[in-house]
Amino acid sequence: MSTRVPTDEAIILAGGLGTRLQGVIGERPKPMAPIAGRPFLEWQLDALGRRGIRHVVLSVGFRREVIEAHFGSRYGDIAIDYARETEPLGTGGAIAAAMRLVRGEAAFVLNGDTFIRAPLRALDDVEGCRLCMLVARVDEASRFGTVAVEAGRVRAFLEKGRSGPGLVNGGVYRIDRTLLAEAGLPEKFSFERDFVERAIGRLPVGAVVTDEPFVDIGVPESLAMADAEIPRLAGADRVPGGEALSPAPAAPRPG
Repeated sequence: MSTRVPTDEAIILAGGLGTRLQGVIGERPKPMAPIAGRPFLEWQLDALGRRGIRHVVLSVGFRREVIEAHFGSRYGDIAIDYARETEPLGTGGAIAAAMRLVRGEAAFVLNGDTFIRAPLRALDDVEGCRLCMLVARVDEASRFGTVAVEAGRVRAFLEKGRSGPGLVNGGVYRIDRTLLAEAGLPEKFSFERDFVERAIGRLPVGAVVTDEPFVDIGVPESLAMADAEIPRLAGADRVPGGEALSPAPAAPRPG
């Protein structure tokens, strides 16, 4: 059993331009894309709240005022802070900046354009790793780079284009708060390419493999499917030791 204090903080990378979706969602920031009549971020925050997350740092950039006006400083039981990008920092720079607002020893990190019923406590329970990632099993991996996993550790990242089933990066991490600050990286960098991939072999990177469906809203085709798929997944959401949960109602907005 893990001796760690359960992590109750998360960072959501919500600053992307969403260029491929602009013909569908207009000038909205991508994480605010409507899913069954509600912004995608609401679905994501609901799922985090069911898993005991009580503090979220939203890393925002493009049209950040839309996100901040909608959520303010609280969503239900979740306190919200904002790490604001005045220029693109890359995923790594955005995570490093958001970590400065994390209060505890670690935080989960999620992408603001993917939805998965993440087993966060399984990530918490991986001992001996300051960095742990969720790896999703998918039927068709060609759109993604695949991940080689052995004995609960990430061993390699493979290029995109391999068709058929495979393991892909689920876009959910548990990261010690000081890990990136200690690495001496520049202000702007890619978390996956410049840190995680280079860490293999010198830093143990834990892996938790899940069969939970992985829903990506980054392109119009997947956004259309998400409109039905995410409410269905939320309606059957389960947390360890709990029964199936109905979709959480929209939390009251401040003001």
